[in-house]
Amino acid sequence: MGLPMSDPTAWATAMNNLGMAPMSMTGQPLLPDFDPALGMMTGIPPINPMMPGLGIVPPPIPPDMPAVKEIIHCKSCTLFPPNPHLPPPATRERPPGCKTVFVGGLPENGTEQIIMEVFEQCGEVIAIRKSKKNFCHIRFAEEFMVDKALYLSGYRIRLGSSTDKKDTGRLHVDFAQARDDLYEWECKQRMLAREERHRRRLAEERFRPPSPPPVVHYSDHECSVVAEKLKDDTKFSEAIQTLLTWIERGEVNRRTANNFYSMIQSANSHIRRLINEKAAHEKEMEEAKEKFKLALSGILVQFEQIVAVYHSASKQKAWDHFTKAQRKNISVWCKQAEEIRNIHNDELMGIRREEEMEMSDEEIEDPSEMKETEESVLVSQVEALKEENDSLRWQLDAYRNEVELLKQEQGKATRDEDTTKEQQMKLLQQALQGMQKHLLKVQEEYKKREAELEKVKEDKLKIETLLENLKEQQTMADEENKEGDAADCQGSESSTSRVCACSQEKECPMEKMLSNCPVKSEREVLLVGIISTFLHVHPFGASIEYICSYLQRLDSKICTAEVEVLMTRLQNTFRQELSGVGASLEKRWKFCGFDGLKMT
Repeated sequence: MGLPMSDPTAWATAMNNLGMAPMSMTGQPLLPDFDPALGMMTGIPPINPMMPGLGIVPPPIPPDMPAVKEIIHCKSCTLFPPNPHLPPPATRERPPGCKTVFVGGLPENGTEQIIMEVFEQCGEVIAIRKSKKNFCHIRFAEEFMVDKALYLSGYRIRLGSSTDKKDTGRLHVDFAQARDDLYEWECKQRMLAREERHRRRLAEERFRPPSPPPVVHYSDHECSVVAEKLKDDTKFSEAIQTLLTWIERGEVNRRTANNFYSMIQSANSHIRRLINEKAAHEKEMEEAKEKFKLALSGILVQFEQIVAVYHSASKQKAWDHFTKAQRKNISVWCKQAEEIRNIHNDELMGIRREEEMEMSDEEIEDPSEMKETEESVLVSQVEALKEENDSLRWQLDAYRNEVELLKQEQGKATRDEDTTKEQQMKLLQQALQGMQKHLLKVQEEYKKREAELEKVKEDKLKIETLLENLKEQQTMADEENKEGDAADCQGSESSTSRVCACSQEKECPMEKMLSNCPVKSEREVLLVGIISTFLHVHPFGASIEYICSYLQRLDSKICTAEVEVLMTRLQNTFRQELSGVGASLEKRWKFCGFDGLKMT
């Protein structure tokens, strides 16, 4: 079956089209002049990176350009390419994560070794499941290997040099839907989804603002620490947040009221510091505004000077001496300078308008300052009263919250007990319903079984009665046979005592008796009917053993001698003939009732 490779160039071309390095079946380089760095071989065009087989999914071939496929020689078989002008073989829709292919049209004498020899060139083969009906399923290690295997669809395979139909076939390669491929693809998708979720979570945590540090619970030691921090300007913001949290939690009571009051007083002392800082910042802002205003006015003066230069250059005295390109540049520069000057001028005018508006607001507010001082005293008193009222309200809310929490905890406990009881009741009801249905089914089956038993009993009684009737008929027939035999003996004795002259007269009535009554019982009548039917179906006759084997299926007590005696008695109904020659000589009985009826 082995066939040497007579055309190594064709094999190398086919492997090149598959996107593989040209290797022989033993793993050695097929052509010594193959340069993997250049990706080309002598006499073969260089490999294009976009050629099929070099990527994970090959690019589609243009419909107007047929794919050139070469003859592929293997150790045990040869692959002949299809007609390039025929349409490409049809394939089903590619399942997700497909690594398994269906290969049909295999030769009847093809083995797994030959299939492995052909398809291992496409990549690592994990498993081959071969069927007895000339097809198989091949599972590869990677998805891109399936695309390489589809390249062999349409090839005609021939085992060795044989032309027998069992050694040839046309390969049909198509995608196959396998549960293992789908499971691996789903696992891969889940892994990618997990990685994506992890990446998003990291991104969200990166941009999420840091959570504030947890506030410690109130104690005398912590209170003294916070009071010291309130006096420090650098730690004031942290300490004031802790104080606010303690007050909102409801930590203020009669025992801790003095401590909280001292902390509030130290917090109030920072107001003067903050007002001074605000004033300093406002002063710095005003100085910066003045500096900005002076710098902007100086910039505007320089812009005016530049614009004046452009305008003087545009006059006819100087304008005529410039070239056309120079005049164009000067006019463009002049327009740009005027636009920038106008923008800065508008900005400076806006600043001046804001200052005028602020001055007018101060003039209006001056006479009302006295009234505001009086009103501020009253407002401060009202705010103090409001703060006391709020503190009392917060204490009440704290007590109410504690009571509500206790009630909620008790309610949850009772609800949990109620829900567990309801679930148990539902489970018990479902169990009872299932038991009732099971009991009904058992009762129905019991009734069916009783009806079947009654039928069986009736059939048994009928069979017993039939057996008794048959036994009685058999005994009656035996008695009649015995009486007939005794009568024959008496007739023979009387005939011997007489003279030979009357022997002829005696034989005639005996023949008449035999011809008149050849069948002596109902059982013999049944046997005659069954034998006649059997021989009528066998027109060429049957041996006595064959007939008796058929009758013994109906009644095992029937013997061959009894049947043969009965058939010899009925010469007009059954006829015995000899068939065959020499050792194959055989006696056969035939049914001649229709001929005997005409004779009688």
